[in-house]
Amino acid sequence: MTFPRERLDQLWQRGREFLGTDVAILGGAMSWISERHLVAAISNAGGFGVIACGSMAPDRLAEEIAATQTLTAKPFGVNLITMHPELDRLIDVCGEMRVGHIVLAGGLPSGAAIKRARETGAKVVCFAPALVLAKKLVRSGADALVIEGTEAGGHIGPVATSVLAQEILPEMAARVPVFVAGGIGRGEAIVSYLEMGAVGVQLGTRFVCASECVAHPKFKQAFIRAAARDAVPTAQVDPAFPVIPVRALANEGTKRFVEFQHEVIHRYRAGELEQKEAQLEIEHFWAGALRRAVIDGDVENGSVMAGQSVGLVTREAPCAEILAELVDQAIAALTLRTASPERVA
Repeated sequence: MTFPRERLDQLWQRGREFLGTDVAILGGAMSWISERHLVAAISNAGGFGVIACGSMAPDRLAEEIAATQTLTAKPFGVNLITMHPELDRLIDVCGEMRVGHIVLAGGLPSGAAIKRARETGAKVVCFAPALVLAKKLVRSGADALVIEGTEAGGHIGPVATSVLAQEILPEMAARVPVFVAGGIGRGEAIVSYLEMGAVGVQLGTRFVCASECVAHPKFKQAFIRAAARDAVPTAQVDPAFPVIPVRALANEGTKRFVEFQHEVIHRYRAGELEQKEAQLEIEHFWAGALRRAVIDGDVENGSVMAGQSVGLVTREAPCAEILAELVDQAIAALTLRTASPERVA
């Protein structure tokens, strides 16, 4: 007989081996949040922390990696945005600092970028928003994939996690390790995706209220108070002026953004702005807004990026406690699966 804990270890063994961790749970890379303290805490607790490079310059990234290495001897990764103008140099920095895993995100990475990352000796993880792209990324050399649904916080695609899992896992799980992300906040969901063929999961929103997270207390309180329905995509008022959807908590800033779009589009139609100028003004509205919320605590006007699992965030707790709770929930779910009908009744 296989006991529930042993069964869980079997289900995500491939993910644990790929990451070099006790549990196959990655911390989602969140700008201004996934820095040395949270990353090291997740890794020290048995998970896999990931630094969010975001717009960091190469020298700044090197500092953050070095600082993280002083806080943990456990494996962690670095998330690089593919649109960064110095992507090649950032990849080289990861190689120089002996980073074991490089996550390429924020767009479809080129085959050259994947090759360069692999040549550092790192394992390369890429985001796959569709089956056809998952196959392309693996052909280009990706060592593992993350499939992230629209329930996630921050920049999102249009397809739900559950649908992506059904589309991609049956086709790709045997070829490369696949991690599932987006809207995951409890161990029962983790078990379900593992049983579908995933090797692990990625969680971001649950870790915002970790004790080790540097986010402003007001930012954390906004998460604790929020319900799932409060985390909504940014609105687009005119298809001629596209807005890249970002899931965040509705606040005065999101209301103002809708008003601002109407104002800018009115100025364009009145001949006061060229279309390109109008588009740039709309795109620049949120510049610095995430930092204002995370670091300064302006949760009314800043961007409070959060996934729909925010409704499952009920308190501040250490990373070790968050991970232990997820594992306990997963084991409880597996216990129910293996219990006899008489015991369940």
